[in-house]
Amino acid sequence: MEITAKTFPYNTGVVTRKQFDDHLTLYNGYVKKTNEIAHTLAVNPERESANATQSHYRGLKRGQTYALDGVILHELYFENLGEKTTPMGKKTQKLLEMYFGGVDKWREDFIACALSARGWCVLSYEQRTQACHNFLFDSHDNGPIILAYPLIALDMYEHAYFLDYGTDKAAYINRFISQIPWDTVEKRVGAVMQ
Repeated sequence: MEITAKTFPYNTGVVTRKQFDDHLTLYNGYVKKTNEIAHTLAVNPERESANATQSHYRGLKRGQTYALDGVILHELYFENLGEKTTPMGKKTQKLLEMYFGGVDKWREDFIACALSARGWCVLSYEQRTQACHNFLFDSHDNGPIILAYPLIALDMYEHAYFLDYGTDKAAYINRFISQIPWDTVEKRVGAVMQ
């Protein structure tokens, strides 16, 4: 099944237009690769030579998770970029108080997690433990928790911030947090917390 790229308007004060447009180019590349891999798996997967050490099929399946996670995480990220923050919803505030001891303690943990990440920092509600966590992913497909529902996704790959912030990761993270559109987060919280 072919997927299509979503469109995201430039409406953020977190990064410049150039940084945003370059990042969208990468996102569109993940959509294209996801579709190419799906096509190859449908037409010529070479299943007969599948092997856990190295095989064409193994490469396709590893690439499939990397590319599709790249699509999904970027869509969540672009939806989290706001021009200015919106008020935090009651469900979100309750969730952060319940699992982190308050918004400030969540923010402190989120910043530490993001500074430690090579790829992504994702606030998620994890269904197995029935708790919220800030998870660190070193790549699109290295770190995701199977039953975790993402609420906030922050891209920590250098391509997401380096043009605008250089090596000042903390400035990028703090700017992102200061402009989270909490209404988007509240909708995600509502999907998992009734």
